Amino acid sequence: MLFRAKKKEEKNEEKKGLLLRENIRVNCEAKSKEEVIRIVGQMLVDSGYVDQPYVDAMLEREETVSTFMGNGLALPHGVEEAKKAIKASGIAVATFPEGIDWGGNTAKVVVGIAGVGEEHLQILAVIAEKMLDEAAAEQIAQGDVDAIYRILSGKE
Repeated sequence: MLFRAKKKEEKNEEKKGLLLRENIRVNCEAKSKEEVIRIVGQMLVDSGYVDQPYVDAMLEREETVSTFMGNGLALPHGVEEAKKAIKASGIAVATFPEGIDWGGNTAKVVVGIAGVGEEHLQILAVIAEKMLDEAAAEQIAQGDVDAIYRILSGKE
């Protein structure tokens, strides 16, 4: 009986999507990039994608190399050593219509990323591809939760 319950929990965990609607925050007010990384990181923690140490690993990554990707997009994620703190692949999104300073650049969309194994590379590629489309990038930066969810989850 115990094993069946565990298998059911694992199946439920597998069904969790990469992006949950509750992990999208729109029209956020400007904060420091460190605060924003903590916010998107905490969303990942609260949703069960990562353990708390992953948030510090996201800040550590930012200290060594900027996660600003251009076109108003920042993709904070943890350092390689933090992979053990990832329970499931997931993302968290925060939008800043006025933009925030990201090391001398302006970020309007911040997507915190946690990827199991090499999945983070696929996640980065998909988000970057969406943001290269200027119309989609504008919809993500200025859109509501449903619009962002449709675009980033591929359920357009």
